[in-house]
Amino acid sequence: MAKKTQDKSTFHPSQLGWRQTHLGRLLGHALRRFDERVLTLMAHNMDVPLALSNLAARGQVSAAHIHITRHLPLEGARLSDLAHSAGMSKQPMGDLVTQCDAWGLVTRSPDVVDSRARIVKFTALGLDWLAAFENAVRQAEEEFKISVGKDIATVVAMGLEAYASEYGQ
Repeated sequence: MAKKTQDKSTFHPSQLGWRQTHLGRLLGHALRRFDERVLTLMAHNMDVPLALSNLAARGQVSAAHIHITRHLPLEGARLSDLAHSAGMSKQPMGDLVTQCDAWGLVTRSPDVVDSRARIVKFTALGLDWLAAFENAVRQAEEEFKISVGKDIATVVAMGLEAYASEYGQ
């Protein structure tokens, strides 16, 4: 049996507000705003190496590059594991790793367990970047608390943590 589709003429503009205000859209906007703020803070952080600071200031470092910063374990990871952790396919993650390798943030070395695989690890410069990222995240979180109030920020964080903990179960 064919699925019945909604006739577009039955939608009234006043009934479409949910498209702009549903939770997923709000979360997406909030994440983009947060990531942009973190990158702005990093672009102006004196502890970030100048070349990387300049890349961030010129918009060359994007939220996509943050996936490596957020998901790469300190001991390193295979590209496929890193991509899986970031919720990306292997090809785009490989492109990001190639860029970050060219910038000196990560290296790729042979995997001692599987010679066909490579392990992606932070370089010393990458660890400096990670530390600057941590500081920028902390500052952006403080700004969020000031913006919405400490109590609301706490409730939002607890709610998101509870919601995210159900992911993958």
